[in-house]
Amino acid sequence: MLNAKALIGHYDILFITLDTLRYDVAVQLYRAQRTPNLARVLPSAGWEKRHTPGNFTFAAHAAFFAGFWPTPAEPGQHPRLFALRFPGSETTTEQTAVFDAPDIITGLRHCGYHTICIGGVGFFNKQTPLGNVLPALFDESYWAPELGVTEPRSTDHQVALALQCVAALPPQQRIVLFLNVSAIHQPNRFYLPGASHDTLASHAAALEYVDGPLGRLLAALQQRSSWLCIVTSDHGTAYGEDGYYGHRLAHPVVWEVPYAEFVLRKDE
Repeated sequence: MLNAKALIGHYDILFITLDTLRYDVAVQLYRAQRTPNLARVLPSAGWEKRHTPGNFTFAAHAAFFAGFWPTPAEPGQHPRLFALRFPGSETTTEQTAVFDAPDIITGLRHCGYHTICIGGVGFFNKQTPLGNVLPALFDESYWAPELGVTEPRSTDHQVALALQCVAALPPQQRIVLFLNVSAIHQPNRFYLPGASHDTLASHAAALEYVDGPLGRLLAALQQRSSWLCIVTSDHGTAYGEDGYYGHRLAHPVVWEVPYAEFVLRKDE
């Protein structure tokens, strides 16, 4: 576990959720060297298998922003990078960044961070009261159809907007940048030429697409500063396993997610 407490105030922070990405698909592409940009920054062991606290986007992100990111998929009490102060917590340590706040985004703002949300799936679309709940945690929040699930180049647009927002801030301003990457979420058939419906293969093709623009994002951010990074899925999704389709259900392909935390050092 990284020492988040020591990094707060000195490092910018990057949160990326690869919405709906399955653990097995992430590992398959990593081993096949089909996601070279993500492989460049992942820890040497690659993706870590974790259990998500929520089996659909809103539930998972509500937990994430309360400090409960995916938990290692093995028994034990696992310390957390971030936490909100409450009595009796058994998963905070000397390395945990603990905030007196209702959520970690607000807590980081109190530490001097400017917070930016680049939305993706419908829970970030700001078109309904529910679609405003998560974006409202941030100083800046953005959503448009070209960032959403129906746009085949959504990650390119999200990265371009993210870099524009970061460039508008002075170098000394510490940043929290959050991206909810929508491309892997259904529909993803358009990433696989000739596909008429979503499959595991088109799910994998979507991740392969996402790797390109994320590589450009990481390289550009590295020019600005050093970053504390969490890259994870919020939940997986089923494509017929045991008769299940989609998510918001209790199946291992939904609960098991890829996770990585790492420091991205500034290029000197």
